[in-house]
Amino acid sequence: MLITTIKYVLIALRADNKGEGGIFALFALVRRQARWLIVPAMIGGAALLADGTLTPAVTVTSAIEGLKHVQVIHSQDQVILITFVILLVLFSVQHFGTSIIGHAFGPLMVIWFSFLAWFGFTNLLKAPIILKALSPLYGLQLLFSPTNHAGILILGSVFLATTGAEALYSDLGHVGRSSIYTTWPIVCTALTLNYLGQGAFLIHQLPTIGIQNPGYNPFYQMLPESIYLFGVLIATIAAIIASQALITGSFTLVEEAIALQLLPRLQVRYPTSERGQIYIGKINWILLVITSGILFYFRTSAHMEAAYGLAITLTMLMTTILLSQYLKSHVAKPFTAGFLGLFATIETLFLVASLAKFIHGGYVTALLTMSILTIMICWYAGNYVRNAISDQSKYLNLLNYKQQLQSLSQDQSIPLFATNLVMMARINHRHLVKRETLYSILDKTPKRAKVYWFITVNTTDKPDTCYYNVDMMGTKNIISIQLYLGFKMPTSINLYLRQIIHDLIKRQIIDSQPQQYTTTPNREVGDFKFVFIKEEISPISQVTGIKRWLIQARLFLQNHTLSPVKFYGLEFSQTIVETIPLFIHHQHTTELKLNHLQK
Repeated sequence: MLITTIKYVLIALRADNKGEGGIFALFALVRRQARWLIVPAMIGGAALLADGTLTPAVTVTSAIEGLKHVQVIHSQDQVILITFVILLVLFSVQHFGTSIIGHAFGPLMVIWFSFLAWFGFTNLLKAPIILKALSPLYGLQLLFSPTNHAGILILGSVFLATTGAEALYSDLGHVGRSSIYTTWPIVCTALTLNYLGQGAFLIHQLPTIGIQNPGYNPFYQMLPESIYLFGVLIATIAAIIASQALITGSFTLVEEAIALQLLPRLQVRYPTSERGQIYIGKINWILLVITSGILFYFRTSAHMEAAYGLAITLTMLMTTILLSQYLKSHVAKPFTAGFLGLFATIETLFLVASLAKFIHGGYVTALLTMSILTIMICWYAGNYVRNAISDQSKYLNLLNYKQQLQSLSQDQSIPLFATNLVMMARINHRHLVKRETLYSILDKTPKRAKVYWFITVNTTDKPDTCYYNVDMMGTKNIISIQLYLGFKMPTSINLYLRQIIHDLIKRQIIDSQPQQYTTTPNREVGDFKFVFIKEEISPISQVTGIKRWLIQARLFLQNHTLSPVKFYGLEFSQTIVETIPLFIHHQHTTELKLNHLQK
């Protein structure tokens, strides 16, 4: 009630960034308030991504294990095999988009929650006294009772009831706030009835089952024998849907992290016309590999549950910190202080209780969290250090080099590099461009071209946007293009550029480019060369220690993730990837003196 309903459904869902939810969307809303907020954002995001690898394995495995009680399957190896096949199919259909999957799952979820509510209610009637459990006093009495030998560590198991709340927030862009608001009262009621029904069933059956039966599952045991197999089936479907929520939530988190420059660029696809419906192939298959590894390593749901929840408690605490910063500018200070005090206390207690899970398997999610966090730190801090101390990060005004570029274009003593030289360089309204772009054209073997193109690609929130703006900068051969593409539009830059050139020639804005040797009659567009920059730290750069390591790690990630050639759809175009030195604090070299000159 407190964490899922109050914190997430009623408060957090209102803190959306253009319809997107999750800890990174929240960070995007508050990051200008204080620089230190990047710390809880990265920790929480890394922990949530790590915990997402465990959820599909534990939920599906626990559902399939229900078949062992009716002898449909006879060994844990069979459980693992069936679970693996289900996970393989689930991850394999992700590229179709969550819209199609959602239409298939929607009616099944209605059946699932109706099932939970009905059998919870029928069992509740066996011991109506269980309704007293709606009062939190009994929980507090148990927590501090001398008969509770687990002490505060018992909260580590209680916490499992609310672990999906963070995924609910992350999936805001996939399902929509209105859908959650409409369905949550039904979902919450069904869950409450089922939990009370399980409690009532245990009270009723306690004399026959005793208190020491670790393999006893009241959810399945309270079902009539005639409905048991259906219960396992619908529970398995619900487990798959819960896994789907974590998978799509992971896609959203990664996309937001890329936009915030917390992760390197990856190929993002949009299977539907909804901005929030995304698919990231590499993340999908990495999740499958890790989830399958967890399945084969832990083998049983009991072992997985021992590791489950440690990372997500950390994410929830980080979300509370960021959400309190968001509330500062939206509600009165006493409410913000009360919110932070209440939920930080609760979640800190849960975190302390969950730390006991570390040695029982929590170390797996802890290692995954640290691995993801390390990548984020390397990328973000590497960028920060590079931009702070690099000479090359300085921007130059393209207008100041217009004369040099025109002179180079007309200099017949230099061989023609290309008819159209294209630089994928982000240029703002003040004509500022990174120094490395002009360094490549002018300093490192001057590149003579008839036309110099500087193309900036802007992605819009509408799916089918496709238009461009042109800035000729007072010339006929130095052109800045601002290309605006909808998020579903392919980034096939060569195709767009040919259309633009034909359009500009037709409007007599630029000269035609007739070709003497060609297989295309009356061809008026020349050849293209796309130049991309690959940076390496210069050996003479005077930067050492952690700063050098961070920059090298950042460059390594950049060079081993999605290449700009593939990102811009230029695999079959003439491209040049040029390595240039990243000058950082030039090292002072020893002055050489002439010793002898012979003429």
